[in-house]
Amino acid sequence: MVSISEQKLYHLFDSETKVVIPISTSKNPPSCQAESYGTPLGLHAIADRIGDGEPLGTVFKGRVPQGQFQNFSPEERAHNLITTRILRLRGLEADKNSGLDCDSYDRFIYLHGTNHEDRIGQPFSGGCIELKNDAMLALFDSMRTDDLVWITLN
Repeated sequence: MVSISEQKLYHLFDSETKVVIPISTSKNPPSCQAESYGTPLGLHAIADRIGDGEPLGTVFKGRVPQGQFQNFSPEERAHNLITTRILRLRGLEADKNSGLDCDSYDRFIYLHGTNHEDRIGQPFSGGCIELKNDAMLALFDSMRTDDLVWITLN
């Protein structure tokens, strides 16, 4: 479960909290609308697992590894990069986070690592759910395709 108000991800197993992970959600208000750059609410599933076996800190563009973030120019590193691993979400609620103009998968909503780990714990992303790179690696290794992710305001 992702809590936007708490900026935390609660990793549950058999309905009990296994791990609490600080995150960063959107700097914009939560939204399921296309081009809102808000983190979408509701029930999602892991659709794609991207980056397995890549080194910690690998940068992804278009879901393709591009090398380590320290090898990017200072201008590129100033941007919020997608790093380490990607768990791409598919919305499961028709006309809320799945369907025309609100589809989380089509909006490329991910859980992913970031090169701006100092901003974890506060809203900063462009709609995705960002984690520190070591936390992203551990989460990636523990989640499978079709695992559920519930994103809530509380």
